[in-house]
Amino acid sequence: MPSLDQVSRAEVTDDFTRGMYDFMFGDRDPVAEPGAVGGTIGDWWTVMAQSPAALRHAVRGFRLYREEVGIRADHRELGQIRAGWVVGSQFVFSQHCKACRSAGLPEEKIAAIPAWQTAECFDHTERLLLAYADCLAGQQGRVPDQLMTQLRNVFSDKDILEFTYTTTMYVMHAIMSRALRLEFDDRDDPVVEVEDPEGGGVLDIGAATSAGG
Repeated sequence: MPSLDQVSRAEVTDDFTRGMYDFMFGDRDPVAEPGAVGGTIGDWWTVMAQSPAALRHAVRGFRLYREEVGIRADHRELGQIRAGWVVGSQFVFSQHCKACRSAGLPEEKIAAIPAWQTAECFDHTERLLLAYADCLAGQQGRVPDQLMTQLRNVFSDKDILEFTYTTTMYVMHAIMSRALRLEFDDRDDPVVEVEDPEGGGVLDIGAATSAGG
């Protein structure tokens, strides 16, 4: 379950949120009957509905990158899908696998995103964008001067700015999705202590190995 309460259809008080519920869920109450357009659970929408202002701003961001920026859709999607992978959001990564197909990226490139550094299917410009996406999503914006110089040799400043904006927007969405356990990110952290029933929960591996030598 998400970390925050969901907003049922009966609790929606503003026209914008009601319109998004109609689009994503039809006439159902998405809390009582989960399932949204695109095959997701839909709790991203029902939790974001806690703040209609935040929901409107997020949806405006979706429309911005789809309708108003000039950067190529396939280039834009490389940043967004890689951001999902680097941050570790299955929701963002999975959704943008589908968005990559919509933007015309072939299956070979989508499958190669996790290990793009060793893949031969990406051209020089794509590799520059993926390297930059790693700096944005994995290094919190720490970008080597050499990489920025190479980007500016290929892309316009406007393209770089728009790629930066849309990629970091999805870094935010990936972080929020994990933090609030939304959609496919509603899962326990796998990095936990594994019990040792015979050792009683105490182990000095150095002492144990030294004793045998």
